[in-house]
Amino acid sequence: MAACPTGWSRDEKRVKTHRSCHYERMSDGIVAFVLGGGGVLGAVEVGMLKALFAAGLRPDLVLGTSIGAINGVMVAADPTPNAPERLTDLWTSTAAREVFSASPPRQLATLARTRTHLHSPEPLRRLLEAEIGPKTFDDLPVHFECCAANIERAAEHWFTTGPVIQAVLASSAVPGLLPPVVVDGYHYIDGGIVNSIPVGRALELGARRIFVLQVGRVDHPLQVPRRPWEVASVAFEIARRHRFARDMANLPTGVEVHVLPTGAENAPPVGLWAPLAYRDFSRIRSMIHKADQASRAYLRDRLGLLV
Repeated sequence: MAACPTGWSRDEKRVKTHRSCHYERMSDGIVAFVLGGGGVLGAVEVGMLKALFAAGLRPDLVLGTSIGAINGVMVAADPTPNAPERLTDLWTSTAAREVFSASPPRQLATLARTRTHLHSPEPLRRLLEAEIGPKTFDDLPVHFECCAANIERAAEHWFTTGPVIQAVLASSAVPGLLPPVVVDGYHYIDGGIVNSIPVGRALELGARRIFVLQVGRVDHPLQVPRRPWEVASVAFEIARRHRFARDMANLPTGVEVHVLPTGAENAPPVGLWAPLAYRDFSRIRSMIHKADQASRAYLRDRLGLLV
């Protein structure tokens, strides 16, 4: 693999050598797309990607957590305007709805058998295999990493090598819904538990221009939980927002971060989501469209980009 030009930091080299340094260093430095977690609300990230590519923006680095890992790996595998179009088709497909389509009796049977989760991971695995194929991280044209929580080590883990699909499954293994994913003898669950919007990781890898694609809940007020499922939801949101707020408050000089808008209006406060909302695909097209339009307006008004 070709050596990077002198003057680049070690982290910049780590990203740039992934693409063999076959281009000149951009004046703005490494451009990162950071895609956060959020379940079915992750459809808004597709709209944001449409706007970014329409504005002529391309990533040198893609980082994803949970649903952001699924959306992100599609971009890293095909870093062209075709990626958000493929994602739109995927999100509105029957295959996407089948990931959590098991009937209540079947869910209960799975829970009784496993004692840990309601759904089989196989529909999601089949979906990823159909879209990505048997790729490794090194096969991707853009440097991609995804985050998961290591149970045995009680630690954040970043997948950077090996088979891509197993890593993405680990990053998106929502506790209670999907089983932990075993990789090299360790058990992994949803990365949103440890780093839902990984701005800090982008900084560690030398990014200087960061576009944050998140589902918008960081802007919604929290309410005191009143139902059992709301307790876990609110606790998770506190941890999630604290990490993101800390990263944003400690940005180094010279780093440009843009948190793209979802375009959502009158969303219910976090803590009041229905327990079956993760299966609701009825608003997917609307969510994608609103995020696309809101993000285009942001890029035009804030950055002067023609979209």
